[in-house]
Amino acid sequence: MKIAVLSEASADESRVAVSAAMIKRLVDRGASVAVQAGAGAGSRVPDNIFKDAGATIGKTAPATLKGSDVVLCVRRPNATQLKSIPKGALVLGMLEPYGDKSDLEAMANAGVSAFSMELMPRITRAQVMDVLSSQANLAGYQAVIDAAGEFDRAMPMMMTAAGTIPAARVFVMGAGVAGLQAIATARRLGAVVSATDVRPAAKEQVESLGGKFIAVENDEFKQAETAGGYAKEMSDDYKKQQAELVLAHMAKQDIVITTALIPGRPAPRLITKQMIAAMRPGSVLIDLAVERGGNVEGSKAGQTVEVDGKKIVGHKNVPGRIAATASELYAKNLASFLETMMDKESGELAVNWDDELVTATLLTRDGKVVHPNFTDKA
Repeated sequence: MKIAVLSEASADESRVAVSAAMIKRLVDRGASVAVQAGAGAGSRVPDNIFKDAGATIGKTAPATLKGSDVVLCVRRPNATQLKSIPKGALVLGMLEPYGDKSDLEAMANAGVSAFSMELMPRITRAQVMDVLSSQANLAGYQAVIDAAGEFDRAMPMMMTAAGTIPAARVFVMGAGVAGLQAIATARRLGAVVSATDVRPAAKEQVESLGGKFIAVENDEFKQAETAGGYAKEMSDDYKKQQAELVLAHMAKQDIVITTALIPGRPAPRLITKQMIAAMRPGSVLIDLAVERGGNVEGSKAGQTVEVDGKKIVGHKNVPGRIAATASELYAKNLASFLETMMDKESGELAVNWDDELVTATLLTRDGKVVHPNFTDKA
């Protein structure tokens, strides 16, 4: 079985879909691995590291993809790359299934079996394959580091002969994987941390990390979580009550980090211009949902915007800002999933098309879009 790893086509993508450790692991299972030249450059991994781990280096995408059975990628292959992927090959990556339906059709027309890692079910067996969690965890960490870099004051309380410096106040909106890591990181830097989320289970998690939980805890709040652990869309009345509470709280905050996303839908608007106006000059807002429309009014993807002395930071691809670490975790996610589709003895492909992990993530097969969530959209 040949596994091909592409160099990412997007200029915004610095991660790579394999690591030296995962190459060794897959080669030991009997697979051959070809990595496109320069694929690891954005993660500061030179070609010789992959080569020493047992991979061959392809000079071009077509050369790398020739004869491949499996293609590993971070982002969805573009039209040029798709032309070089052999029909019937498996493609594993973050394929943005909720994007343009023409992109799904393109993968179907290319004849590949495309698996979207974002759709991996959140069950115990699949934890090691959960790319959303592995990457969101790093995004939450990096959000605090970015905020500390933009904030022109110290984060922890400092008692000096010249006087006492109060700790920075950090407010995290959304206490999922990214939010919880942001809370933990801000606490490690010495900030006073508070957080909010519409999921009742988040309260205990926030408090366990030393944060103060901020929310309107009415009956709607107590039922605001799906069976899969995601936040539900809240009513307009609840949103109004929560906004009033948040407005009063934000006036006292130095840093706000927003992390709220709902799968397949635009990011919910959490922060309005009125809320930003209530904050003190020098405050910093980090919008981790900026690429989905943003949680913060006025945030712009790929830009830092200043409004009345407050900075609104909208970095794209935040996990890619620590690409070396993000790539290591992502590579293990991919390799772990691929190994469930390999014969334990021979190492050859042996896909069980009825496996719940396969059915949950398979987008296209045999020239068709097959995932039930997208068959009507493609």
